[in-house]
Amino acid sequence: MIATESLSKRYPRVTALDRLSVDINPGVTGLVGANGAGKSTLIKILLGLSPATEGSARVLGLDVATQGAEIRERVGYMPEHDCLPPDVSATEFVVHMARMSGLPPTAARERTADTLRHVGLYEERYRPMGGYSTGMKQRVKLAQALVHDPKLVLLDEPTNGLDPVGRDEMLGLIRRVHTDFGISVLVTSHLLGELERTCDHVVVIDGGTLLRSSSTDEFTQATGSLAVEVTDTDACPDGTGALLASLDKAGLTTRPAGRTADGSAVSGRVLLVDVVDEGTYDIVRDAVAGLGIGLVRMEQRRHRIAELFRDDDAPAPHPAAPGTPGTPGAPAQAPAWGAGWQQKQKKSDKRAQQNGGTVDAA
Repeated sequence: MIATESLSKRYPRVTALDRLSVDINPGVTGLVGANGAGKSTLIKILLGLSPATEGSARVLGLDVATQGAEIRERVGYMPEHDCLPPDVSATEFVVHMARMSGLPPTAARERTADTLRHVGLYEERYRPMGGYSTGMKQRVKLAQALVHDPKLVLLDEPTNGLDPVGRDEMLGLIRRVHTDFGISVLVTSHLLGELERTCDHVVVIDGGTLLRSSSTDEFTQATGSLAVEVTDTDACPDGTGALLASLDKAGLTTRPAGRTADGSAVSGRVLLVDVVDEGTYDIVRDAVAGLGIGLVRMEQRRHRIAELFRDDDAPAPHPAAPGTPGTPGAPAQAPAWGAGWQQKQKKSDKRAQQNGGTVDAA
């Protein structure tokens, strides 16, 4: 679907893309990177809207340097920013975009009605878009990207500004674009957990260079640890601490879980237990039963995309008791998921300020 070869985009004071070479196959692909990583720049080049400084790229077999108009006829694009005219209805706008894509008037109206129904705006289709919520506006932008039945859609931060419920609904729509209609999707986001749940493949870029390109299953393969979550009881008000002590006595290496996939703090009731063999499950189960506390979940921990962005310069944990993480011979402390990611976001924002905010290299 998409192939780039040594693709670079340079501005006077910043390099947005630096010799990027990547192949993207049919399916739902996530393009992830901190603000300023080059995501939006790449999309503009793929649409033939911005020329590359050097290198080449092809979309659906078409050269972006010479066949931009043909690419835009076959590709749908959902921009990141609000670009909807407030005094126009969703129907008028999507029909207009369908006509701009080459559909005749009757077909444009029929496709508009079907597409707005698909994105959940059929009942509100005649209202001026100035009165729409952020979620409704995002659905209109998705509808105009789909109305001409493209082979590929490029979605730039489609969940921006949405609450958790709205994000889940948008992610469901994106997934159905491929499963129900066979349209391939390239979606950009800096919310890593979203990509894990939605995409078949993830491309990670950092500073305009390719960091990794792998299937989502490879990114989230199982680790050698169990995630164990328990509840407190009146008889055992600190169930997590009691379980930690009990498992230490049983000879298991156990540590608190620090972060979720998106870098936020997790419940203090979650422990990570290194799996020695199948007997580890029995030891944990028996310890929970012996303490009389509730077991919420016990599952094999999986890697997360955010771990690629851990802060390698973070200070090492303080020395702990023998047999615990941070001591010789013991497993290393799990990184705080997303810590490095947040640092990269701060650095990219600072770089943008230094450049006077004149270059959009996101």
